[in-house]
Amino acid sequence: MKTAISIPDQVFKHAERLVARFKTSRSELYSRAIAEFIARHDEDAVTQALDEVARNVNADPSDTQTTTTAALAILRQVEW
Repeated sequence: MKTAISIPDQVFKHAERLVARFKTSRSELYSRAIAEFIARHDEDAVTQALDEVARNVNADPSDTQTTTTAALAILRQVEW
């Protein structure tokens, strides 16, 4: 999808530096930024990730170290 947007000059300058640093296109940078923003603010996605953790943790709930370790391992596999 092609679109046109207006952004503040300072944001554009920072974005241009990231484009050069990551050796990518503006389109790719903006697409990744928007996808990350959506993932961080999509309550359903967060709930699904936590539900996945709950389904995959098969430990005694009072064993917080094991539960925490398992939860972190699963969360690392989820794309935010």
